[in-house]
Amino acid sequence: MVRLLLRGEPLLFAGRPADIRAVLFDKDGTMSRSEPKLLALATSRVRHCLSLVGQSAQNSLPDLLSKVYGLHGEGTILDPAGITAVAARDHNLISTAVALTLVGHGWPESLALAKETFRLADIDHPPALHAEETTEGFVEFLDRLRRSDVKCAVISNDDCSGIQRFLDQHGLSPQISVIWSADHHPRKPDPLAIHHLCATLGIPPAHCALIGDANSDLGMAREAGVAVMLGYRGGWQQPVQLEAGYSLFDHWQDLAVVPDQGVSMATRSEGAKT
Repeated sequence: MVRLLLRGEPLLFAGRPADIRAVLFDKDGTMSRSEPKLLALATSRVRHCLSLVGQSAQNSLPDLLSKVYGLHGEGTILDPAGITAVAARDHNLISTAVALTLVGHGWPESLALAKETFRLADIDHPPALHAEETTEGFVEFLDRLRRSDVKCAVISNDDCSGIQRFLDQHGLSPQISVIWSADHHPRKPDPLAIHHLCATLGIPPAHCALIGDANSDLGMAREAGVAVMLGYRGGWQQPVQLEAGYSLFDHWQDLAVVPDQGVSMATRSEGAKT
């Protein structure tokens, strides 16, 4: 059991320093710098969708799909709160089909076009060939948790294979006890996803911290009774807009992992000086 310190200050739960036994991590934009991969995938989907629908929708569809996918700066920047960054693949596919209905296609045709769009984009960007970098300092923070015997888990709207591929690429699989993905039900941001994940870990939410890059992650954790909710803002080009009521940070070095006894001793020492 440890205490987490943010820029030297203990993170609190119910008015006292939280006793943390497990940390739950979002993946995209938190553990991984996913923006280059997701940008390439989203722009490929736009290109293939346009080629499939022909000239009739060329004027309105590009802008519509860019808004749907959260593409900015002529496709060079991804909205960290947009559907490509946050939502599961099936939600992205349905959103593509809805966009196609807005330019005049019927629903069955729109759904078929969206599925073909995604198939072609997957050929352009096979997941196994697109390694994602870890965010700067994350591996070292994860190692500090390991040395303190804190369990770690991933809760993400990526699928199991995508999460496992990322962990294996960076040799992180042994340090992750449980994965909760878009393949699980319920998926995030349902607070029940946290309850099921914590039950699998064998640790109640009141002894967990969650670190994510979206208000939906943090709100889910709060509703589930997680002790500490931390918003990470350093994983995207565009600044992540998170609610000010949460504890926010930009660098993994801002977080310290301190044994419970170590915090108590430090507090007593400070008291002795005053």
